[in-house]
Amino acid sequence: MSDPNGAAFYIPGALLLLAGFLKLPPLWRNPKDELLRSVCVLLFAAAGVFATAAVPSIAAINRFTGVPNAAAPVVYTILTGFSGANLVLIIRWSSGPEDAERAARWSRRCNWATLAVIAAINGLFVLGDAPQERLVDLDTYYANTPYIREMIVLYLVAHTTAAVTMTVLCTRWARVVHGPLRAGLVFIVIGYILNLVYDGLKFTALGARWTDHDLDRLSWPIAPPIAAVSALLIGIGFVLPLLSQRLMDYAGMWRRYHQLQPAWRELRAATRHSINLAGGISTPIEVRVTQIESDIYDGILSVHPFLSPEVRELSLAEALKTAPSDEEAAVIADAAVLAHAVVMWSRHAAGQSEAPAEHAGDGPLLASANSAVGLVRLSRALSRSAIVRATREAAVLESSAR
Repeated sequence: MSDPNGAAFYIPGALLLLAGFLKLPPLWRNPKDELLRSVCVLLFAAAGVFATAAVPSIAAINRFTGVPNAAAPVVYTILTGFSGANLVLIIRWSSGPEDAERAARWSRRCNWATLAVIAAINGLFVLGDAPQERLVDLDTYYANTPYIREMIVLYLVAHTTAAVTMTVLCTRWARVVHGPLRAGLVFIVIGYILNLVYDGLKFTALGARWTDHDLDRLSWPIAPPIAAVSALLIGIGFVLPLLSQRLMDYAGMWRRYHQLQPAWRELRAATRHSINLAGGISTPIEVRVTQIESDIYDGILSVHPFLSPEVRELSLAEALKTAPSDEEAAVIADAAVLAHAVVMWSRHAAGQSEAPAEHAGDGPLLASANSAVGLVRLSRALSRSAIVRATREAAVLESSAR
């Protein structure tokens, strides 16, 4: 390759390897997730392509094995495996549950075809004779050597076939999807178009050798950097949608956590902490959300006997005048009766009032609190609604007057 120190290959390879290791814990938790398993295989295969295709690695493999040019079938094998992993992943990725059987069948065919090509590449290298070590120009140097020539052509044909197939599949899919998935597919398509450019340069250089011409510079140093950029773009394309989804889920959990804060503050005094999951700043956001929801429900249970049907009816009638929908009005009414109940509960907890009448505990259930979305809307109304604010202030005045 054209980079004598290998930095241009080792750095992106290390990043892809790190991404692969980051995917191992989720795979350990979900070992039957075939999509996740395919992503891990692809990331490690891409890292392997970068690690073995650098000039220092090629020289090291040859030295380690004691076989001149032994790195060639190694690099071709990993590159073929990478192409096969891409095809399997895109088949599984683009298939819905109803196509699971068909996807599994095509995935098996891709795997068997990949293994067959890999076996043929290594078999042809064993049959051929390549005694002169070539670190950067093996393709053109041995372009006319029996069996080695066929090995080179086979890997290029397999590589080109995979590139054409992936370009067609991803282009079709990109036309019907949006967002991060579409962006990822665009990266993959660009990567495979560069792959086709790489293959075209290689075939042109080989063809020139077969016709007694010299276009070796197309094979090296022009083609290898194109292949490196291609592999990196393809890896990014596969990781981007998964990473974006994870970040979106993570941001959504934090947004939900902050949206629940008004309800938590409203009910903080009435919360009994039936569970205590959050243990510090390192607590995962999923645990934080579970904790705050538990605290809110605890508080609602504490003040439930003080929920007043009359207050809710009055608040609902008022909310219906300005709310954009009946559903939003019901949420505001729930928030208002909850705010009123918290004030009444606080007065009772301070010993300033008697327990509510026995039938009061059969007051309105807070329908808004029956779902995660409803709980967020209830929390938002507690902090934003003028009706809730007025009801809370009226409850405080009522409590002070007694």
